[in-house]
Amino acid sequence: MAYDDRLSIIKEIEGLRESKVICYLTSVRPNGGAQMAEDAVRVMFDHLLLLPERPVKKLDIFLCSNGGSGVVPWRLVSLFREFAEKIGVLIPYRAYSAATMLALGADEIVMHPFAEMGPIDPTVSNDFNPVDPQTQQRVGISVEDVKAYVGFIKDTVGIRHEDELVKAIEILAQRVHPLALGNVERFISQSRMIARKILLTHMSEETSKHEIDETIETLASKLYFHGHPINRKEALVELGLKVAENVPPALETAIWKLYLEFEKDLKNNEVFDPLAEIFNQAPMPANLQPGQLAIIPPGFNTTIENKLAVIESARQSSTFGIKRRFVVVGAGAQGEPLIRSETLAQGWQHIQAPAPAPSAKPKPKARRGAP
Repeated sequence: MAYDDRLSIIKEIEGLRESKVICYLTSVRPNGGAQMAEDAVRVMFDHLLLLPERPVKKLDIFLCSNGGSGVVPWRLVSLFREFAEKIGVLIPYRAYSAATMLALGADEIVMHPFAEMGPIDPTVSNDFNPVDPQTQQRVGISVEDVKAYVGFIKDTVGIRHEDELVKAIEILAQRVHPLALGNVERFISQSRMIARKILLTHMSEETSKHEIDETIETLASKLYFHGHPINRKEALVELGLKVAENVPPALETAIWKLYLEFEKDLKNNEVFDPLAEIFNQAPMPANLQPGQLAIIPPGFNTTIENKLAVIESARQSSTFGIKRRFVVVGAGAQGEPLIRSETLAQGWQHIQAPAPAPSAKPKPKARRGAP
């Protein structure tokens, strides 16, 4: 569905909520997802500048993302508070990790029945992280995994003696660079600090300190598993978040309808598989036998464009995309094609909303006696 067609759904939600809506989605496509990144903050600022007034009475953020940079939620919530008296977050599907942090900054969270939030414990990646021998890529370190290892040694295994604990830490340090472990500690502190700052944009430290502390502790540590999905009942009852109750069916329907159109555009239901694209497009030998793997000649290539992020409102649509060429460079031991990826272009593109059609002017009445 094109941006022109999505406009009607955005405006429908604005009417139901008596708000202004800005959509922020990153791809959750299998094998082709994207993260919330700092370049989106500048684009979001441009959209906020297009609002009809400042501040607007209510700003709703239609949000779907698997997460990303931990500083982005704080930067965005700070901006939203500059442009709106009240902030709502509408979650149709996933709002994990950093996206959950962003939702914490809302005066009201509207979750669709299919919506999920998640824990806010970060996964840390830097130049000191261990390397996966299969992919040669840096392996992210879960903050809570490190804490769980120490807890396992002390509480489950029952090792309490100082010398034995030191040996257990030494074993960990042999597997993970000490500077990477130090980075984990910094990220623990940063994640909790940002969550607190975000909550304090609409809560009082004096009257709600216990509630804030409990929310942060639960989201950061007590759920134990970074992929734990938090449904709207759990978010409301167990976490005490400001989740809307008794959401009107018309609003739920409109939220889901809008998400489904973004889902098609971002191809969230399709696995990104460039190798399959090459097999689909490459010429197949005429005498290929059943079960025989086709040998694709080196040099064969295909170009694929992916949309990775969208920021969209009733005034403008901004899309981040990447265009890549996948080239066959040879064949593996089993005859499978080896491919190289080449980035041809990437960046944000912007489309202004179409101007409203001019209203028809009434025809002047003819004067009596006029020819």
